[in-house]
Amino acid sequence: MRWNLPNTLTVARLIAAPLLVLVYEVFPRPAADWLALVLFIAAAITDYVDGMLARRWKQISNFGRMLDPIADKAISIVALAMLAILLQGASLIVIPAMAIILREVFISGLREFLGGRSVVLPVTWLAKWKTFVQMLAVSVLFGHLLFEHYFVIQSFAMEREHVAAVVNGLADDPFGLRWKYLGWDYSYKAGVVMIWVAGLLTLVTGWDYFRKSLPYFDDGDQP
Repeated sequence: MRWNLPNTLTVARLIAAPLLVLVYEVFPRPAADWLALVLFIAAAITDYVDGMLARRWKQISNFGRMLDPIADKAISIVALAMLAILLQGASLIVIPAMAIILREVFISGLREFLGGRSVVLPVTWLAKWKTFVQMLAVSVLFGHLLFEHYFVIQSFAMEREHVAAVVNGLADDPFGLRWKYLGWDYSYKAGVVMIWVAGLLTLVTGWDYFRKSLPYFDDGDQP
């Protein structure tokens, strides 16, 4: 196995998955939210960069082919699980997140099954778009946690009527509470829309992979 930059980036993306959990155990919020956001965005960027470099520099390796989908699924599943925990009661996010996680587990099992028959399912363009929308949605939702922290903390000591007046532009806003509220509100709505789009693309691409693999489920050649 040759150790090169594309493989290093893939390994770094894999390591980033448990670090998403660790930052919330070690650091207080909002520092943990900032670190989680940076970690996830960096991991998402490496998902594109490592493949591009491997092709451009002709450094495609069996190790990279093996580890790349594992790293992708690890960072995605851990990030979605963390958001499901941190955004308590956000069922609008939990439902598509669970669909995405189940799809990732299903596809992993499917690829392992087909690998024993020397069959490779190529990644489709629709699956790549699913990954892009999913990573964008997760990044927006981690950003939502930051808006939530700063909005809640700075409005906690205010009367509800005062908060409403500030948000509606009817009172002075020395702490920038209104834009934090807007960021909190719109980031959540945008994140929900994108995670549902990713969830729907997940179902479509999952069915597409399953449909293509149906011919290999024939038991006619089994004893």
